[in-house]
Amino acid sequence: MRAGLSADSTVTHPYLGVTSIDRVETAPRAIHVHVIQIDLAAPGIRFELSPPAGTREVARQTTLSFLEAEHAQIAINAHFFLPFPSADADAWVIGLAASNGRIYSAFERPEQSYALVADAPALNIDADNHASIVHRDRTKADGLHVSEPVTLWTTLAGSAQIVTDGVVTIPAYRDDQHPAAPLSPGGPRSYANGNSWYDVVTARSAIGLSRDRRTLTLLTVDAKGDSAGLRVGEVAALLVNDYGVWDALNLDGGGSTSLAMADPSTGAARLINTSSDNPNGRLVASSLAVFARAQK
Repeated sequence: MRAGLSADSTVTHPYLGVTSIDRVETAPRAIHVHVIQIDLAAPGIRFELSPPAGTREVARQTTLSFLEAEHAQIAINAHFFLPFPSADADAWVIGLAASNGRIYSAFERPEQSYALVADAPALNIDADNHASIVHRDRTKADGLHVSEPVTLWTTLAGSAQIVTDGVVTIPAYRDDQHPAAPLSPGGPRSYANGNSWYDVVTARSAIGLSRDRRTLTLLTVDAKGDSAGLRVGEVAALLVNDYGVWDALNLDGGGSTSLAMADPSTGAARLINTSSDNPNGRLVASSLAVFARAQK
């Protein structure tokens, strides 16, 4: 595992198998990045995704509230969701989702095809902490099966796979030069190649795996206060170049970006990034909780 550092990075080890990096940079613009790297083989490490609930697929709650309710140590926001924007208490998550082995959302072709690719790859962590990127089994019509021989246990999807085999892979839009590209031009800002949704500078959340699949990396970058945010391609390059990530997904960002942690000494939980939605974070559809043991 490589830890990307700058002169303005603070590195701590709050829990067994967990490295926390608080990083401030001035390039490509002023940014404040939080990185959590987790040794999947460390004793006591386990995961839980927000479970199905409510009248749709999930009941919305902040990532901080989910961490506190589950008595976890770390949590990050996960899926994009609908309806949005909305004050509704319940939501549908977009893409494959499983919580403790219960699959409650399928691969799908999302309405926001200018931003989210159809049947976006997902990240699965089984009950023994074996993690991998999984893809839709196209021989099955229901969208609930993957082509890899794994058991879906804790499974989450984002907008697209932004790092694939150590290479930055930002999806393109269909046009004459890219007839098979996965994204549809359009959306609220007439997105297209040269004006990509992925090039918007904003708050971002991402999750990635090392090549040996032993290290899970969580990353958030803020777009408030002392931080202007990043493009998705910049996030992907940071993950590859500084944190040894081999495969990564772009998670819901903007006002949804949330990273919470419990203090290892007191147990008091707080949002460690600065939300651009509200001080305690947005009510999101799903979050990934990480359980870890105290340092000896």
